[in-house]
Amino acid sequence: MTLSPTDISLPRGVSDLLPEAAAKIGSIETGLLRVFELWGFRRIITPRLEYEDVLATGMGDELKGKTYRFDDRQSGRLLALPPDITPQVARIAATRMAALPLPHRISYSDRVLRQTEIQAGRSREIFQTGVELIGLDSPEADAEMIVMAIEAMQVMGLDNFTVDLGQVEFCQGVFQASGLNGEALRQMREAVSRKDSSAVAALLKEHTVSPDSARELSALPRLFGGREVLETARGVVTNSRSLAALDNLCQVLEILDIHGVADLLSIDLGETRGLDYHSGITFEGFVTGFGEPVCSGGRYDNLTARYGFAAPATGFTFNLLNLLQATERRPELQRSAATDFLLFNTHSDRRNVLLIARQLRSLGYTTARDIIRRNYEQSLEYAKKMNIRCMLVVGDPQEPYRAVRSIDGCMIPIESSMLSRPGLMNYIEESQGEN
Repeated sequence: MTLSPTDISLPRGVSDLLPEAAAKIGSIETGLLRVFELWGFRRIITPRLEYEDVLATGMGDELKGKTYRFDDRQSGRLLALPPDITPQVARIAATRMAALPLPHRISYSDRVLRQTEIQAGRSREIFQTGVELIGLDSPEADAEMIVMAIEAMQVMGLDNFTVDLGQVEFCQGVFQASGLNGEALRQMREAVSRKDSSAVAALLKEHTVSPDSARELSALPRLFGGREVLETARGVVTNSRSLAALDNLCQVLEILDIHGVADLLSIDLGETRGLDYHSGITFEGFVTGFGEPVCSGGRYDNLTARYGFAAPATGFTFNLLNLLQATERRPELQRSAATDFLLFNTHSDRRNVLLIARQLRSLGYTTARDIIRRNYEQSLEYAKKMNIRCMLVVGDPQEPYRAVRSIDGCMIPIESSMLSRPGLMNYIEESQGEN
């Protein structure tokens, strides 16, 4: 039976990643993991399947509602595909690593799946590369996460980004002091999340709260901007939980000032988004002109305790597909997606061309040989279409070699001694050449 094009289509919300995109994602992943490694984080690999009840222990209602589940015929138990890696790391730290001294500096990179309402450009498959710092309850640990995320974005070549800081405890203090609960609290949280001051005012008319709480709730949608937001908040809130959260945020900011990243930060004390397990400082990284966050994270001091091992923790993760879209025009990513050389052999003997291919690979150049028999123009056209940076024409060993830049067809004579130069590709790309 022959399938129609409709029969072989993919489910909505997932996609194939062809060689160029896959190479770029691989380059981004390598760059991020290298930053994490330099900060002393060690990689673990988490399983793609977990028992649903074990995984659910570390998830709130938000993540539980996005989890794919199915029956396991071997055990009879319900299995789940993890929608987030942090609960898996919490389980591992609480069980497999419980006997090791704290803190744990853990990094990871993998894919997760989440049930989601299918919207334009919204993916069910999320490529997560991140870190978790388990065992430290200090402003310096929170600051370390933020600085690492900033450094990683800078390594990716981004210079037009900001990091929005929030404090879950600040919002929670305001909501707790109000006495609202149930549907009224849910509606209030939604209105604050949308920065909808009129909706907050309407809800305050429907539900009675103290004058202090009404003032605090009314202020939440407007408490975002620069460092001045902190003083504005201190003039508004009176509950002890929110005031303690402000003190914590100020301590983190003092450390971030030492790192010299103050100009890259904004503050949003009315931010209610985030996963259910967050408990303190939260942050998101945004690139100018791109609406979705490329990274997000924060403190989650109560998560490992659900697996029997109480430990403070903080961390963050990059969404690689979002980061790819935000950085896809960077020159270094374009180079990572390209093959360096296609070898075109004009001689009947293949010995020389195979030796040259080995030599180029030993220098770190990606090298493919055009095994299909075709003429010069056809091979050059193939190189252009397949994103190969240069075609090297190999003939008689006694003759000069010729490098042809695929982008413009310029031909550059190459002496045999130059084939052993690590800077060969740079020489070829910078040469004017001869048509």
